[in-house]
Amino acid sequence: MLKVLVVEDEELIRKGIVLAVDWASLDCVVVGEASNGEEALAAVERLSPSLIITDLKMPRMDGIEMLRRLREQGNRVYVIILTAYDSFTYAQSALRLGAVDFLLKPFHDGDLEQAVLNLQKRMQAEDSAQSPPVLGLKKGDKSKYVLEAMDYIGSHYNDLGISEGHLSHTFKKETDYTLLNYLTRYRIYKSMELLRDCRTKIYEAAEQVGYKDITYFSATFKRVVGVSPSEYQDTCR
Repeated sequence: MLKVLVVEDEELIRKGIVLAVDWASLDCVVVGEASNGEEALAAVERLSPSLIITDLKMPRMDGIEMLRRLREQGNRVYVIILTAYDSFTYAQSALRLGAVDFLLKPFHDGDLEQAVLNLQKRMQAEDSAQSPPVLGLKKGDKSKYVLEAMDYIGSHYNDLGISEGHLSHTFKKETDYTLLNYLTRYRIYKSMELLRDCRTKIYEAAEQVGYKDITYFSATFKRVVGVSPSEYQDTCR
């Protein structure tokens, strides 16, 4: 279960995030709130959250400085940032400091929930890449059939084709993703890992994760991540 800290100086927005999201259904619990970066740093010490959802522009200490101090302390907490349309350059600084996602204000119903789900899928993919999971252990109510499919995607994501059928139906029922959507997101997150190395060309990353058409890859990347591959790679420089 993810322990969530919400950091936002506008109380109505902060309360909306805390109260309007069905955190339990996301296997999350909100453990605290803060109205600026200083309060957030103190809350992190007390509460040890695993995910921080934070605004960037706040009084006393902004989100960038808060995140910078956390990283200096060696804290690798996951961070989803909230930012306005005119602040993308500012948001790039947070991405360089390891923020995993960002949402443009005003975000729509379901956007934050989807960002959390994306993070959970990424965490699951990272776990699978580091060590293949033992089927049936601490995996919720997902069937062995679906878990094996997720493991197979983790090993064959760059050359895998998906056909509809019973597995696709079961996968959607148990994960909220179709098999194709899960495969797409897995491929995109793998491409993000490749693009963090600025020596990697965008077409090379596309090919390595299974995309032959660079235009289609770029459009898919922007739909999933929110920025184009070149914009994402710029944040890693």
